[in-house]
Amino acid sequence: MRRTGLIVASAAVLALSLAPGIAFARAGGGGSFGSRGGMTYSAPPATRTAPYAAAPMERSMTPQQSPSTASPGYGGAAAPAFGARSGLMSGIMGGLIGAGIGGMLFGHGMFGGFSGIGSVFGLLIQLLLVFFIGRWVWRMFASRQPAMAGGPGLFNRNAAGAMPNGGGGGGGPRPAQITVTPADFQAFEQLLKAVQAAWSSHDLATLQRIASPEMVSYFSEQLSDQASRGVRNSVTAVNLDQGDLSQAWAENGREYATVAMRFSMIDVTVDGANRVVDGSPSERVSATEIWTFVRANRGSWLLSAIQQTR
Repeated sequence: MRRTGLIVASAAVLALSLAPGIAFARAGGGGSFGSRGGMTYSAPPATRTAPYAAAPMERSMTPQQSPSTASPGYGGAAAPAFGARSGLMSGIMGGLIGAGIGGMLFGHGMFGGFSGIGSVFGLLIQLLLVFFIGRWVWRMFASRQPAMAGGPGLFNRNAAGAMPNGGGGGGGPRPAQITVTPADFQAFEQLLKAVQAAWSSHDLATLQRIASPEMVSYFSEQLSDQASRGVRNSVTAVNLDQGDLSQAWAENGREYATVAMRFSMIDVTVDGANRVVDGSPSERVSATEIWTFVRANRGSWLLSAIQQTR
């Protein structure tokens, strides 16, 4: 019984540490794609709304510069940060796998191993539990930090709203910073809702007016995939719960603003017979994403990238 319990616990730990995150069906499908100009492959600074590193771009039409040609603070300079894994997790997983291999070599099976290996597994599992509980407590603490007073909604309009030492590139020159006004924050909140509404109605014409051509191409592909599978996703009652400005800069005649947003919504997917196949029409779900907006010549902001948070 003790060995069985140990095997079950170890399997659960492995599942928690290795299983991919749940992909929501909202606009973007829980993916990371688009372009952030010269900062596309650099991590946006962390904020109170999104205190952890953003997921790397899975798809982008912006070419990735090689390390030999990338400018400091741009391109591939920060790419290794995206793939970095927690040292604690790596050490624990290495210990689990190493102990299992040792047990196999000495004829005790994957979960047998050396004398007292059960206590070693118990210690490792306890460390993992401490890690997950600590991360959960930190997220709860971070999420309760109030957004600083500023623009409309719950945005922190301070361009330095990023958490200390949350830079997105090397220590070299930075692009010119720009000022984001309360009207800009209001536009970001409206775009969040407009994109989800156009997505839900499969309104590509509206998406073409409020998103970059690159983003529209990704949305169109995802909506076509829905149609081919005979399902339709609907995102309604979108509400911005908290937001922070991560970066705002200008380059090559364009202005960019990257913001972290935590929002709630009704996210439901139905089939051709209007039967719910995912989500609930009566339960709200929450998401935290990092959206980047772009504009030229002080024109209207367009959505140019969506990134998930870790």
